[in-house]
Amino acid sequence: MDPTGDKRAVEWLASVAPDPEACRFEWERNPHGVALLPAGLAWDVLIIPGSLGHPTLDVLTYCLDRPGPVLADFGDSRMGFFVPPGTTARWVGTGVRGAGRGTWIVVPRPGRATGAIRWLIPPDGHGTLTDPGLLELALHEAAARMTGDP
Repeated sequence: MDPTGDKRAVEWLASVAPDPEACRFEWERNPHGVALLPAGLAWDVLIIPGSLGHPTLDVLTYCLDRPGPVLADFGDSRMGFFVPPGTTARWVGTGVRGAGRGTWIVVPRPGRATGAIRWLIPPDGHGTLTDPGLLELALHEAAARMTGDP
């Protein structure tokens, strides 16, 4: 991502913080380059096991020029797909956890490498999110490929 895109992404993410300036400051002074941000305002996050998340992301990137932001934790054991706010309240998929209104997630600063959590698809700064219906289809396709079903 270019520095201008990083700056837009930082501003977009920080806009949901109770104190955006404090959020930006935390990203700068925290040696891990992370901040806690509330989910459910500009986005929800659907958290998927990495073993299913990576094939799902492969399907999404095949279908879309650019899906919404995607996080991976250390070791890629879990991945978080950013979806529109309110999605987690309606999601009924098994094995998928959701972070929506009333929850907080650890978010790394775009454009900076961290050890614990990283962007696989960083935010674009324009608010692009993954459509939940398309994500559900990608999950089904990825699961079918993993089991060898046609």
